[in-house]
Amino acid sequence: MKLTLPIILSLNAGYVDTAGFLALQGLFTAHVTGNFVTLGAAIAHGSSGIVAKLLALPVFCLSILLLRWMTPILPAKPQRSLLYMLVAKFLFLSAGAFTAIKLAPFSDPDGMPLILTGMLLVIAMAIQNAAHRIHLASAPPSTLMTGTTTQIMIDFADVLRLGPSEARQTARARCGRFIPAVVAFAFGCAAAAFFYIAFQMWCFLLPPLTVLIGIATHAANKEDA
Repeated sequence: MKLTLPIILSLNAGYVDTAGFLALQGLFTAHVTGNFVTLGAAIAHGSSGIVAKLLALPVFCLSILLLRWMTPILPAKPQRSLLYMLVAKFLFLSAGAFTAIKLAPFSDPDGMPLILTGMLLVIAMAIQNAAHRIHLASAPPSTLMTGTTTQIMIDFADVLRLGPSEARQTARARCGRFIPAVVAFAFGCAAAAFFYIAFQMWCFLLPPLTVLIGIATHAANKEDA
């Protein structure tokens, strides 16, 4: 599997989402709409941890709005604009890792330490989602695998059935792009679980390093932009 920026982003998303869920009382930092489910569960069971889940979506949306609004203010070629976004993501992931290590353990699910750490990670993943939509629109989504998996199964069916060869070739080509994204995301989830068990909050040091690899890969593979 060729190491490309979209693959790295998928791996990073799976890792950050899983690590955040495990360390931050069930908070989704990448798949923010999943917080609606955990919010409903918290309300139904009368448990705590509601504030961060309520804030995740508006913080996510506001981050993308501000990022998009600022794009024309910093004129740059698409490749450099994507680089700026990756650097910003690196900074927020680094800040989230620092607060996670410094402020843990998060004994209060509605406390400011957890909320601060969670929102820093939410902003970082909002930047990733915006960068993907703006600069990597032809690549499969990196943070939500449901639609990607659905498309893979549709393409599998098109390949297996007797149909126009052109359509089957298109389906095969799309599978070749989509399957690595799902595999990378799943690998990121598994890696996050392993590193969280082994190193607790120190597991958050890996995502910023992954972004640095992504920046280097982007510089080496100009076609990703």
